[in-house]
Amino acid sequence: MNRPLWTAFEIAEAVDGEVHGSFDADGVAFDSREIGRGDLFLALKGETTDGHHFLDKAFEAGAAGAVVSAACAGPHVRVADTMAALNALGAASRRRMAGKVIGVTGSVGKTGTKEALFACLDRARPGRVHRSVKSYNNHTGVPLSLARMPADSEFGVLEMGMNHAGELAALTRLVRPHVAIVTAIAPAHSAYFADEAAIADAKGEIFQGLEPGGTAILPFESPHRDRLIAAARPHAGKILTFGRPAEADIHVQDMISLEKGTLLSLILPDAELTFTVAPPGEHWVSNAMAVMAAVWAAGGDLAAAGLAFSDMPGLPGRGQRIAIPVDDGAATVIDESYNANPASMAATIRMLGQEKAERRIALLGEMRELGANSPAYHADLAGPLRAAGIDYALLVGPQMASLANALEGRMEFAHVADAAAALDSLEKLIAPGDAILVKGSNAIGLSRLVERLRSKVPRGERTTCSTF
Repeated sequence: MNRPLWTAFEIAEAVDGEVHGSFDADGVAFDSREIGRGDLFLALKGETTDGHHFLDKAFEAGAAGAVVSAACAGPHVRVADTMAALNALGAASRRRMAGKVIGVTGSVGKTGTKEALFACLDRARPGRVHRSVKSYNNHTGVPLSLARMPADSEFGVLEMGMNHAGELAALTRLVRPHVAIVTAIAPAHSAYFADEAAIADAKGEIFQGLEPGGTAILPFESPHRDRLIAAARPHAGKILTFGRPAEADIHVQDMISLEKGTLLSLILPDAELTFTVAPPGEHWVSNAMAVMAAVWAAGGDLAAAGLAFSDMPGLPGRGQRIAIPVDDGAATVIDESYNANPASMAATIRMLGQEKAERRIALLGEMRELGANSPAYHADLAGPLRAAGIDYALLVGPQMASLANALEGRMEFAHVADAAAALDSLEKLIAPGDAILVKGSNAIGLSRLVERLRSKVPRGERTTCSTF
């Protein structure tokens, strides 16, 4: 019989609480809508809501117990502060786990790299690898992801994000990774930073939590490489760079573009590996190098990791492909709707340009949190669109006005106010054989547009196109 994730008494010891009714929990959640049978519900108090108001709903959904700071009718652990209890439970989970922990951050590629790492490690050790779900990478998501980690996990893969200086320093000291990755530096959340160098400094905070002798992994070709190395040096036992040049510790020996994916030969410090990267695009070659560097540094199985990469599908919002029936044929929607910044926009536009399609349509939502340079960042996308040979651009949101001006007279496009108007325009435009990239900041709501398109697929055929 499997042991529970947490017993009431283990929880109480971890969070300095008082047990009221014994229970065992097999999961942890602080959103009552995500509660499953046997889960622990953490009643967090936020600025606009209070989890204590949803205790009845949580228990009706099958919660085994709760962590509360107020009266509760069901089995619970009583504490003074439930947010502090979440952090304490995450820290306790990390202390009892004897395996290797890998932390991932970066301006782009965090979630894709985290998911790829999970797939690569799980291929050799199925069921013994834990990862943060979705994009739970902030001050609540990281301790929650840790609290969900089984004690006997051999590997843990935790994503960490930030939009202000100092945030990653706090998260990484909670995670205490053996391996810490910075995927890339780009002007994401630049409204909160003086310049891109300041973003690099904030991302470099991830190295502060490294376990003694731990490994820092960072991009060789980044203009901020030396800055990242300087941030890692006081904390890392080993620093590894990844990139195409032979000077990088993990570098490309050979790369061949396939009809579906990329055949990649990598040189590692004491190994060579050839494998297929199923997800398309040059950005996935970079992600794959970071992943293989981490697998090597954590003592994982490189051969199994290579097999996992060849089988890797796209993720919803991050490259998943959907075949949408249109008249007597189908169009392919490439769902990159989760988020966007200038670097990830340019990378996915290049990927779209390599698609074999009757028409290549870029449906692009505005990019948020770019500060005073936002108009220039948007206008600069005209270059990648034209270089990739995109046939039509559908621009969404007021901040896309500068890109619309840059494209005037240079390529065919339309500019609409919001996601609803974009869906209406696309439904009139879409034709068999089209390849349609959907990408923009999450707040624009393009994920709902994708779901509306997905709903057109007959229920019995709602499978996604693989990216390999």
